[in-house]
Amino acid sequence: MTKKTNVLFVCLGNICRSPTAHGVFQALVDTENLNEHIRVDSAGTGDWHLGHAPDKRTSAVASERGYDLSDLRARLVEPADFNDFDYIIAMDHENMRNLQAMEPDGYRGELCLLLDHSLSPDFDQYEEVPDPYYGGGDGFGLVLDLVEDACAGLLTHIRSKA
Repeated sequence: MTKKTNVLFVCLGNICRSPTAHGVFQALVDTENLNEHIRVDSAGTGDWHLGHAPDKRTSAVASERGYDLSDLRARLVEPADFNDFDYIIAMDHENMRNLQAMEPDGYRGELCLLLDHSLSPDFDQYEEVPDPYYGGGDGFGLVLDLVEDACAGLLTHIRSKA
């Protein structure tokens, strides 16, 4: 990898799915010693939780698998993100539509759904990472399963483009 690749994960409030993806992908980057080549961030398309830490249920499930999300704070996607990020990764179709509405003409990065990079056929029935916020506790584990799989695929994809 020659230039720094910047990756932004996006969900609605930036307290469940996108911080999970941020933490998982950052852990992959750390493990592979790619910090000087890949920068990771996350944001939301809604402003309800600005400045808040990830949802406690999200953090608990992540922590059980060795991911530390404690330093993450919710922020809003900004127009400048399209200048700063090579990959803007939406968790679902609603957020993809929100991002497409913001996307400036001439954006040269890749705007896609996270599960476009899924590797496991076990997850073929999912097109998007479901929002666990209003569901039961099981949803947070499923989110982490989906995110771990797709983040591994995303890293492989990024490396193939380098």
